Amino acid sequence: MTQKLILASTSRYRQALLAKLGLPFDCQAPEVDETPLPGESARQLVLRLAIAKARTVANQHDQGLIIGSDQVCVCQNEILGKPGTVERAVAQLLAAQGQSVTFYTGLAVVDAATGQCHSLVEPFTVHFRSLDEAAIRRYVEAEQPLDCAGSFKCEGLGIVLFKALEGRDPNSLIGLPLIGLVEMLACHGHSLP
Repeated sequence: MTQKLILASTSRYRQALLAKLGLPFDCQAPEVDETPLPGESARQLVLRLAIAKARTVANQHDQGLIIGSDQVCVCQNEILGKPGTVERAVAQLLAAQGQSVTFYTGLAVVDAATGQCHSLVEPFTVHFRSLDEAAIRRYVEAEQPLDCAGSFKCEGLGIVLFKALEGRDPNSLIGLPLIGLVEMLACHGHSLP
């Protein structure tokens, strides 16, 4: 018998990705402080937060597999999170235009019964086209990517911002690396077609 899945997230983007696997799951908001620690790299940050989110929810259950994920992007050695405002989104995209930006998505699966944890960090690099501020403002107005790390939605109009994509799993750009997740679930007896 396969274990119950719980996504430690209320992100509609992660929920939509997990639903693609055709497995039933529940969602639960993790209560985790996402403030970076001093000197923490992007990789360290997303791995720590993915594990913390999964463990926080796992501690509230006797059984089940808890899936935690977190994402940031790095542009010119600066960690960028969700912009929250139109002006911050425009500023992030202006800084990214003509640049290569690497997204780091942390993923963790914790078995609530045993505490066993599998985790990984999935990098994905986006090469941005050169764009002017007017084009960026039109994009931000059309897509409203204020809740997306790096200020774009690659599953929507954001694809027009790029000249190339580079990485193992494009789902990681949306916030949940499905290739890695399928591998982790298989370790726990979940078989997918």
